[in-house]
Amino acid sequence: MPGKGPWPGKDSGLSPQVTDDKKHILSEEALLILNSGEVPEVAYYGSIHYLTEDPEGPCFNIEPQDLTSLEEAVVRRYRTIILRDVTLGNRGKSIYRGLKRCAANWKRLVNFSDKRSIDIFSIRKEVIEALKDFLSQEIVDLSSGKRKTCINCSYSVLTELAYGLGLSRNDLPARVKMLCTAK
Repeated sequence: MPGKGPWPGKDSGLSPQVTDDKKHILSEEALLILNSGEVPEVAYYGSIHYLTEDPEGPCFNIEPQDLTSLEEAVVRRYRTIILRDVTLGNRGKSIYRGLKRCAANWKRLVNFSDKRSIDIFSIRKEVIEALKDFLSQEIVDLSSGKRKTCINCSYSVLTELAYGLGLSRNDLPARVKMLCTAK
C-alpha cells in the first residue's frame, strides 16, 4: 500500500525500530550526497528514488522534514565544489575545474536553495572573499609572468557570477577583463 506523504512508500505506519532504521538510512544517503560528483542534486533525487520507489530500497514514506539532512548535504557539497574552483592552491591541479564551472555550480546552488528556502548567506560571503582573492592573485601572477591565466570563462560569465554573489562590476579588479577567454 503506498504511503500518504509527498513521496510514496510502502509503509504508512512506522514502528520505532523502522524510525531508527529510517534515520540511519537517511544519514547514509546524506553521506553519499556529500561524496557525490559534480551535480549533487542528481545524487539527491537518486536518494529520494531509492528511499521511496526503488524495489531494492526501503520504500519509506518520506515527509518533508526527513529531507532536511539530504538538502543540507546538497548545499555542503555545492559549497565544497564551488570553493574548490576559487581556491588559489588548486590552479594547475587536476581537481581544478575553473571559474566557468564555479559559475554554473553557483547558479545550481542558488536555484536549489531558493526552491527550499535554505539560507546560503555564509557560503555567499565565503565565495565572495575567495573570488576576490583569486582574481587579485591571478592578476599579480599574470603581470609578473609567473604563470598564464587559468580563467576559463568569458568576462560576461565572470560578471554574471559576481552579480549572482551580490557584487557589482566595480567590485572586480579593473584588469580582470583581460584575463577572461573570448567565449
